[in-house]
Amino acid sequence: MEPNDLGDGQKLGALSIEQQTKLNNFKIQTRLGNEKYLCDHPEVECLLGGFLADVLTSRPGNIQEFAAEYFTQPNLNTIVEKQMEDRQARIKQNKVLQKI
Repeated sequence: MEPNDLGDGQKLGALSIEQQTKLNNFKIQTRLGNEKYLCDHPEVECLLGGFLADVLTSRPGNIQEFAAEYFTQPNLNTIVEKQMEDRQARIKQNKVLQKI
């Protein structure tokens, strides 16, 4: 539920209490579904993280052109696979460090 969803007391703006409850449940279920999907597909995190890192490093003037070039690289699959390997290595290293 967002802070702006509630008004004063029982006032919920344009939605009835039942509608607001259904909307809140829908939001919760959507977030849970999104989290599950992202956990099942860590490559999404690598893909977007790599893009964001490149944006912040390069600071392109035309972000749309940069994004188009980034996501159409012929070797993008190889880049993401490498990021996945690095991610797995960091996870493994963290598990080892936690045992110390």
